[in-house]
Amino acid sequence: MKKLRGGWRKRWCNIAASARWYWQFHAVRWPMAKIIAAALGGEVDVVLVRKLRAPGNPEFAIGSVDESGWTYLGDYAGRVAGSSQYIEAEKETQLKVMRERRASYTPVRPPLDPAGRIVIVVDDGLATGSTMIAALRALRAKHPQKLICAVPVAPPDTLAKVEPYADEVVCLSAPDYFSAVGQFYQSFPQVSDEEVIELLGETE
Repeated sequence: MKKLRGGWRKRWCNIAASARWYWQFHAVRWPMAKIIAAALGGEVDVVLVRKLRAPGNPEFAIGSVDESGWTYLGDYAGRVAGSSQYIEAEKETQLKVMRERRASYTPVRPPLDPAGRIVIVVDDGLATGSTMIAALRALRAKHPQKLICAVPVAPPDTLAKVEPYADEVVCLSAPDYFSAVGQFYQSFPQVSDEEVIELLGETE
């Protein structure tokens, strides 16, 4: 894992001069991925994954699922979920959401092919790391040349969980005290589906 501060843009731009970049974002962090890709001359697409929500606490992830149905579960998932039936029902709920979003986000083309390309997966930060792990695993199956996770902030234990799924993890800050990603932002609004659809249209 590399913690980069000043000079990160210069480093990545030097690499970009000799490689084809392919940026993907997961969840709904499109604006940041689009800005970074524009700076490095890369293409942008969306990789859809969803957190599996804890009962009574939808912000807490007990795991995640990708579009293929592959599921990652935290080692605490069974205890928090209470039953395998809850986990399976939550998985089906999130698969339905992803099918609907795929139909809305890229209705007239398939996802870009990451095979043989340098792929960077961008998020606004990691808490449990569940959705990032699902995104990295989904892309690894498509044989990229190199797979990079890029985030501004994450707790050290989460970075340790994510590292085996990526060739490189770039994180600007890994504070020991970490409650939620939002605590590190002055403003932390959600990006709407309409904004994502509009921005995807601009890249086609």
